[in-house]
Amino acid sequence: MSAPAVAVPELLAELAALEDPRIREVNERHGDDHAVNLTKLRAVAKRLKAQHDLARELWATGDTAAKLLALLICRPKAFERDELDAMLRQSRTPKVHDWLVGYVVKKNPHADALRVAWFADPDPVVASAGWALTTERVAVKPDVLDLDGLLDVVEAQMKDAPDRLQWAMNHCLAQIGIEHPAHRARALDIGERLGVLKDYPTPPNCTSPYAPVWITEMVRRQGA
Repeated sequence: MSAPAVAVPELLAELAALEDPRIREVNERHGDDHAVNLTKLRAVAKRLKAQHDLARELWATGDTAAKLLALLICRPKAFERDELDAMLRQSRTPKVHDWLVGYVVKKNPHADALRVAWFADPDPVVASAGWALTTERVAVKPDVLDLDGLLDVVEAQMKDAPDRLQWAMNHCLAQIGIEHPAHRARALDIGERLGVLKDYPTPPNCTSPYAPVWITEMVRRQGA
Protein backbone atom coordinates (compact mmCIF):
# COMPACT_ATOMS: atom_id res chain seq x y z
CA MET A 1 0.00 0.00 0.00
CA SER A 2 1.45 3.36 -1.06
CA ALA A 3 1.91 6.26 1.30
CA PRO A 4 -0.64 9.08 1.10
CA ALA A 5 0.25 11.99 -1.17
CA VAL A 6 1.92 14.88 0.60
CA ALA A 7 2.93 18.32 -0.62
CA VAL A 8 6.48 19.60 -0.38
CA PRO A 9 5.50 22.77 1.55
CA GLU A 10 3.84 20.59 4.20
CA LEU A 11 6.99 18.53 4.57
CA LEU A 12 9.21 21.60 4.76
CA ALA A 13 7.00 22.93 7.54
CA GLU A 14 7.16 19.59 9.34
CA LEU A 15 10.95 19.54 9.09
CA ALA A 16 11.15 23.13 10.32
CA ALA A 17 9.05 22.20 13.34
CA LEU A 18 11.55 19.45 14.19
CA GLU A 19 14.51 21.82 14.28
CA ASP A 20 16.50 22.05 17.49
CA PRO A 21 19.02 24.90 17.98
CA ARG A 22 21.28 22.62 20.02
CA ILE A 23 21.51 20.15 17.15
CA ARG A 24 22.33 22.98 14.75
CA GLU A 25 25.12 24.16 17.05
CA VAL A 26 26.70 20.69 17.12
CA ASN A 27 26.29 20.18 13.38
CA GLU A 28 27.81 23.53 12.50
CA ARG A 29 31.01 22.49 14.24
CA HIS A 30 31.25 19.68 11.69
CA GLY A 31 30.37 21.79 8.65
CA ASP A 32 26.68 20.84 8.49
CA ASP A 33 23.83 23.34 8.49
CA HIS A 34 20.70 21.39 9.47
CA ALA A 35 19.05 21.25 12.88
CA VAL A 36 16.81 18.18 12.63
CA ASN A 37 17.39 15.13 14.80
CA LEU A 38 18.22 12.35 12.33
CA THR A 39 16.19 9.74 14.22
CA LYS A 40 13.10 11.93 13.79
CA LEU A 41 14.00 12.53 10.15
CA ARG A 42 14.19 8.78 9.57
CA ALA A 43 10.77 8.39 11.18
CA VAL A 44 9.33 10.83 8.64
CA ALA A 45 10.99 8.87 5.83
CA LYS A 46 9.60 5.59 7.18
CA ARG A 47 6.09 7.08 7.12
CA LEU A 48 6.47 8.37 3.58
CA LYS A 49 8.09 5.19 2.19
CA ALA A 50 9.78 5.28 -1.23
CA GLN A 51 8.50 8.15 -3.39
CA HIS A 52 11.01 8.98 -6.09
CA ASP A 53 9.20 11.95 -7.64
CA LEU A 54 8.69 13.48 -4.21
CA ALA A 55 12.37 12.91 -3.46
CA ARG A 56 13.31 14.88 -6.58
CA GLU A 57 11.03 17.74 -5.51
CA LEU A 58 12.51 17.79 -2.01
CA TRP A 59 16.04 17.81 -3.40
CA ALA A 60 15.20 20.74 -5.67
CA THR A 61 14.29 22.92 -2.66
CA GLY A 62 17.97 23.17 -1.74
CA ASP A 63 17.13 22.78 1.95
CA THR A 64 19.60 20.45 3.70
CA ALA A 65 17.05 18.59 5.84
CA ALA A 66 14.83 18.20 2.77
CA LYS A 67 17.77 16.80 0.80
CA LEU A 68 18.50 14.28 3.55
CA LEU A 69 14.86 13.21 3.55
CA ALA A 70 14.97 12.93 -0.24
CA LEU A 71 17.92 10.56 -0.03
CA LEU A 72 15.96 8.31 2.33
CA ILE A 73 12.81 8.05 0.19
CA CYS A 74 14.30 7.99 -3.31
CA ARG A 75 14.86 4.89 -5.46
CA PRO A 76 18.66 4.77 -5.89
CA LYS A 77 18.59 2.74 -9.10
CA ALA A 78 16.23 5.22 -10.79
CA PHE A 79 18.79 8.02 -11.14
CA GLU A 80 20.70 8.59 -14.37
CA ARG A 81 24.45 9.07 -14.28
CA ASP A 82 24.36 12.79 -15.15
CA GLU A 83 21.71 13.41 -12.51
CA LEU A 84 23.85 11.85 -9.78
CA ASP A 85 26.88 13.80 -10.96
CA ALA A 86 24.92 17.05 -10.70
CA MET A 87 23.57 16.08 -7.28
CA LEU A 88 27.03 15.36 -5.94
CA ARG A 89 28.34 18.72 -7.13
CA GLN A 90 25.44 20.36 -5.28
CA SER A 91 26.30 18.46 -2.07
CA ARG A 92 28.69 20.68 -0.17
CA THR A 93 27.77 19.72 3.39
CA PRO A 94 29.29 16.50 4.80
CA LYS A 95 26.08 14.73 5.81
CA VAL A 96 24.33 15.22 2.46
CA HIS A 97 27.52 14.25 0.63
CA ASP A 98 28.01 11.09 2.73
CA TRP A 99 24.39 9.97 2.47
CA LEU A 100 24.27 10.58 -1.27
CA VAL A 101 27.37 8.45 -1.85
CA GLY A 102 26.59 5.79 0.77
CA TYR A 103 22.83 5.39 0.40
CA VAL A 104 22.27 6.18 -3.26
CA VAL A 105 25.31 6.16 -5.56
CA LYS A 106 26.66 2.85 -4.21
CA LYS A 107 23.35 1.16 -5.16
CA ASN A 108 23.14 2.72 -8.63
CA PRO A 109 24.16 0.91 -11.83
CA HIS A 110 26.43 3.84 -12.75
CA ALA A 111 28.39 3.67 -9.47
CA ASP A 112 31.64 2.39 -10.93
CA ALA A 113 31.64 4.76 -13.89
CA LEU A 114 31.06 7.65 -11.48
CA ARG A 115 33.79 6.34 -9.17
CA VAL A 116 36.32 6.51 -11.97
CA ALA A 117 35.14 9.92 -13.17
CA TRP A 118 35.09 11.48 -9.71
CA PHE A 119 38.35 9.96 -8.49
CA ALA A 120 40.51 12.36 -10.50
CA ASP A 121 38.15 15.37 -10.43
CA PRO A 122 39.89 18.69 -9.72
CA ASP A 123 37.22 19.54 -7.12
CA PRO A 124 38.48 17.89 -3.91
CA VAL A 125 34.96 17.38 -2.57
CA VAL A 126 33.96 15.53 -5.73
CA ALA A 127 37.24 13.60 -5.70
CA SER A 128 36.56 12.51 -2.11
CA ALA A 129 33.41 10.75 -3.36
CA GLY A 130 35.51 8.88 -5.90
CA TRP A 131 37.87 7.81 -3.13
CA ALA A 132 34.96 6.72 -0.92
CA LEU A 133 33.61 4.48 -3.67
CA THR A 134 37.12 3.16 -4.30
CA THR A 135 37.52 2.31 -0.61
CA GLU A 136 34.43 0.12 -0.83
CA ARG A 137 35.94 -1.67 -3.85
CA VAL A 138 39.12 -2.32 -1.85
CA ALA A 139 37.08 -4.63 0.35
CA VAL A 140 34.57 -6.17 -2.07
CA LYS A 141 35.99 -5.90 -5.62
CA PRO A 142 39.74 -5.36 -5.36
CA ASP A 143 40.31 -7.05 -8.72
CA VAL A 144 39.16 -3.87 -10.50
CA LEU A 145 41.81 -1.79 -8.69
CA ASP A 146 45.55 -1.18 -8.89
CA LEU A 147 46.32 -1.25 -5.17
CA ASP A 148 49.98 -0.33 -5.63
CA GLY A 149 48.90 2.60 -7.78
CA LEU A 150 46.45 3.75 -5.11
CA LEU A 151 49.18 3.63 -2.49
CA ASP A 152 51.43 5.65 -4.81
CA VAL A 153 48.78 8.40 -5.02
CA VAL A 154 48.15 8.35 -1.26
CA GLU A 155 51.87 8.57 -0.56
CA ALA A 156 52.32 11.51 -2.92
CA GLN A 157 49.16 13.52 -2.24
CA MET A 158 47.46 12.72 1.08
CA LYS A 159 49.68 14.84 3.33
CA ASP A 160 48.69 18.11 1.63
CA ALA A 161 45.17 17.21 0.47
CA PRO A 162 42.18 19.33 1.63
CA ASP A 163 40.47 17.95 4.72
CA ARG A 164 37.60 15.98 3.21
CA LEU A 165 39.74 14.50 0.46
CA GLN A 166 42.49 13.72 2.95
CA TRP A 167 39.99 11.90 5.16
CA ALA A 168 38.79 9.79 2.21
CA MET A 169 42.34 8.98 1.12
CA ASN A 170 43.24 7.99 4.67
CA HIS A 171 40.23 5.67 4.84
CA CYS A 172 41.35 4.03 1.61
CA LEU A 173 44.89 3.63 2.96
CA ALA A 174 43.58 1.97 6.12
CA GLN A 175 41.23 -0.29 4.17
CA ILE A 176 44.07 -1.52 1.96
CA GLY A 177 46.17 -2.28 5.04
CA ILE A 178 43.30 -4.06 6.78
CA GLU A 179 42.06 -6.14 3.85
CA HIS A 180 45.26 -6.99 1.98
CA PRO A 181 48.14 -8.53 3.93
CA ALA A 182 50.50 -8.28 0.96
CA HIS A 183 50.18 -4.48 1.07
CA ARG A 184 49.92 -4.09 4.84
CA ALA A 185 53.56 -3.27 5.59
CA ARG A 186 53.62 -0.54 2.96
CA ALA A 187 50.29 0.90 4.15
CA LEU A 188 51.59 1.03 7.72
CA ASP A 189 54.83 2.65 6.58
CA ILE A 190 53.01 5.33 4.57
CA GLY A 191 50.73 6.09 7.49
CA GLU A 192 53.63 6.38 9.92
CA ARG A 193 55.74 8.58 7.67
CA LEU A 194 52.91 10.96 6.72
CA GLY A 195 51.43 11.14 10.25
CA VAL A 196 48.01 12.18 8.92
CA LEU A 197 45.38 12.29 11.71
CA LYS A 198 47.94 11.06 14.26
CA ASP A 199 46.71 13.60 16.80
CA TYR A 200 43.01 13.38 15.90
CA PRO A 201 40.92 13.56 19.11
CA THR A 202 39.38 10.10 19.55
CA PRO A 203 36.70 9.38 22.18
CA PRO A 204 37.30 6.52 24.64
CA ASN A 205 36.44 3.06 23.27
CA CYS A 206 36.69 4.33 19.67
CA THR A 207 39.43 3.43 17.20
CA SER A 208 41.71 6.26 16.09
CA PRO A 209 41.49 7.21 12.39
CA TYR A 210 45.30 7.36 12.33
CA ALA A 211 45.98 4.63 9.77
CA PRO A 212 48.66 2.62 11.62
CA VAL A 213 46.51 2.39 14.75
CA TRP A 214 43.34 1.73 12.72
CA ILE A 215 44.95 -1.03 10.66
CA THR A 216 46.60 -2.69 13.64
CA GLU A 217 43.42 -2.71 15.71
CA MET A 218 41.16 -4.04 12.94
CA VAL A 219 43.65 -6.78 12.02
CA ARG A 220 43.82 -7.73 15.71
CA ARG A 221 40.04 -8.00 15.89
CA GLN A 222 39.92 -10.15 12.79
CA GLY A 223 42.65 -12.39 14.14
CA ALA A 224 44.44 -11.98 10.80
